[in-house]
Amino acid sequence: MAFLRTGLGFENAAPIRGNGLWLRAPGMSDFVQWAELRAMSRAHLTPWEPQWSSDELTRSAFRRRLRHYARESREDLGYAFFVLRAGDEALVGGLTLTNVRRGISQSATLGYWIGLPHIRRGYMTSAVTAALGFAFDDLRLHRVEAACMPSNAASIRVLERCGFENEGRARSYLKINGVWQDHLLFARLSNDNAQAGERNPA
Repeated sequence: MAFLRTGLGFENAAPIRGNGLWLRAPGMSDFVQWAELRAMSRAHLTPWEPQWSSDELTRSAFRRRLRHYARESREDLGYAFFVLRAGDEALVGGLTLTNVRRGISQSATLGYWIGLPHIRRGYMTSAVTAALGFAFDDLRLHRVEAACMPSNAASIRVLERCGFENEGRARSYLKINGVWQDHLLFARLSNDNAQAGERNPA
């Protein structure tokens, strides 16, 4: 895991550059921008996320979130990123690699969200592409999985553009906004590009 051999820890590691954006670990200085973006995007986000707590957007809840992220990264269980626009460093969304499994699995679960003002601009496709480089090259994972509600057409498009394959439907897979929901299961393998080349030789 070359990314983590800096001696500084994941929170202080260099940001990951993407196409028109960059990914870095969140910090307490991001609270105001994060809370404002999440608040203005609430109606857009809540149909696709776990039910928000009563103190979801408070400073204390954000601090707990950061502590959780830090613990996960220290234990190589998960990695959280904020997605910022290149140039003005505006926060556009967030992305996580969680449920990191080592041993014979070498896999993780991808999750992401984007603020309402920034939808349909290609930001999340670029962010996921950059995160896959981190997952496969730095974390040395073999497989990245993602789950998406069948009605979330925008998220399905992001996954398909990033080379994920639909592997089937899981009934009542995750509790979203207080209701157990079916999800489509997607996955991208570290050698998918090589396999695609073998299937479609030039």
